[in-house]
Amino acid sequence: MGLVIAWAWNSPSATAVSLARSSSGEPVIEQYNLTFSECSGPSRYTCVVDGDTFWIEGVKVRIADINTPEVSSPECPMEANLGAQATRRLISLLNAGPFSLESIDRDEDRYGRKLKVATRGGESLGEKLVDEGLAEKWSGRRGSWC
Repeated sequence: MGLVIAWAWNSPSATAVSLARSSSGEPVIEQYNLTFSECSGPSRYTCVVDGDTFWIEGVKVRIADINTPEVSSPECPMEANLGAQATRRLISLLNAGPFSLESIDRDEDRYGRKLKVATRGGESLGEKLVDEGLAEKWSGRRGSWC
């Protein structure tokens, strides 16, 4: 198994490896090493929408453990500013090297986005955004940034 993972990780045509352990009930972990930019226009394949939502190889993903300020419909200038900062920071974090997406207890949210926790070296990238004041831990509902 380790050789297969090592081959797939280093193969130029394979950018993701699913490490499913469905029989043990552990979460599915997908590993990526891609280059992200900010999403623009209608065509979205591998890009960042905002601080907690991005597209990866044509799949829309919501970072499940955080909430960040809105960029598309902010309630105040402070939220717009923080949202732009969170978006840039998520791009930077995703581009900093290989990262993993880990499944949670639900596969999708009500908008059809895949719910995942983004990690690198076992540490949540979302938690980094929280520590930097650009996100809040997900509590089941959005908080106010104003």
